[in-house]
Amino acid sequence: MSVKPLRIWLEYVGFRCVTSMLQMLSARQTARIADTLGWLFVNVLPKKLTRYQIAYDNISRAFASPVKDTTLEDRDVIGPQSQISNLKSESERSLHPQPATLNPDDIHEMIRRMWVHLFRLIAETVQLPRVMTLTNCREIVVFRNRKRVLESYCSGRPVIVLGGHFGNWEVSTATFGLFGLPMGIVGRSIDNPLINDWFVKSRQATGHLLIDKHGAAPEMVALMEAGGNLGLLCDQDAGGKGMFVDFFGQPASTFKSIALMALQYNAILLVGYGIRLPDDFINSRWSRFELGCEEVIDPLTIDADDPIREITQRFTSALERAVRRAPEQYFWVHRRWKSEPRSVTRKRRLQQQASAELKKAS
Repeated sequence: MSVKPLRIWLEYVGFRCVTSMLQMLSARQTARIADTLGWLFVNVLPKKLTRYQIAYDNISRAFASPVKDTTLEDRDVIGPQSQISNLKSESERSLHPQPATLNPDDIHEMIRRMWVHLFRLIAETVQLPRVMTLTNCREIVVFRNRKRVLESYCSGRPVIVLGGHFGNWEVSTATFGLFGLPMGIVGRSIDNPLINDWFVKSRQATGHLLIDKHGAAPEMVALMEAGGNLGLLCDQDAGGKGMFVDFFGQPASTFKSIALMALQYNAILLVGYGIRLPDDFINSRWSRFELGCEEVIDPLTIDADDPIREITQRFTSALERAVRRAPEQYFWVHRRWKSEPRSVTRKRRLQQQASAELKKAS
């Protein structure tokens, strides 16, 4: 046996040992362990290892812009009556816009809560197949603007569901599958093929089709032409050739291919999210989530000189509004503003040249 297959098997055995332990944990135990790990990540481990500075800079950059009003008045909640009675008050306490600027302690606390959320997300992803089924999912999930989603799916047109590195996207996609709304989900394959196969089987168990993002174009086109549905992340940096639109008041390079597909195939865009709600370990046996549709974008109704830019800005702004509901559940270590517009790059280069010339002159 060569070294590479041995490493793959050892990684897989270690992964399965961890998943087996995670599957045995209760929701309360999971939350306590995640809280401890979150504290260790921001207070003990080297900040370079945990990409602390990247998260700090991203949060500072995002909340340097004025906050757009985000209300809960349009909340069309559908779920168990025992949960609906106190859902609004809980949501208003925890899912609220942040102030326009945050002090260093606020940012530090948000980074800690981000890691707590991510550790819980990992555990919940492993626990999900045995915890949530069609018969009990309404004990776990409540819905906002469900009617608009169903109307889009019943339109006879392709649907593209857009999300971001936010909330628990695994619960969101699993719920769509359980309700008989399968999608082609585009994502990056895990390097270890055995671990990747485990995740593929878990996700496809609810009826979805997993599409590897590398070379995904032919499968995506075939699915759109057949009138199928796609699930995509819309908050990834698209590089220097992407379309720069505002995200938290900052220019962010965004893939314009999403808007192009929507226009070409008359596909309806749904910008959604899956936010973890405040814990209630007394009345609930697991975590609870709000699945919401932040905006429906119909390309047939777009009236703009540049429809591609209009659509791209609209779904990016919709994701921003969703993130502002629970910013600690966003993946701030993701380098969303990695690429910069050429004008900004050119200006920085001129400033550096001027600074170098001043140093030489002095």
